[in-house]
Amino acid sequence: MRHATEADLDRLEPLLVRLRTIEGLTERKRGLFQRRSKAFLHFHGDGDDLYADVRLSEDFVRQPVTTPADQEALVAAVEAHLSPPR
Repeated sequence: MRHATEADLDRLEPLLVRLRTIEGLTERKRGLFQRRSKAFLHFHGDGDDLYADVRLSEDFVRQPVTTPADQEALVAAVEAHLSPPR
């Protein structure tokens, strides 16, 4: 498993655009997001597969983001996690 390359991030650009619109996230560097001052989300590659490490609890959880469905699931998880309780 390696950190995402610029080419990997190019493949993920539509996802990055969506993540940039989520209130509470700040993109420190392309593909590296933080919440407040703490690392929250970054990407890895393994062969042709892409993954996001996202802090949905105290620890990072690895989620696949190779397919559009994977990316939708990640956005939904991030939005649910960052939404204020009702």
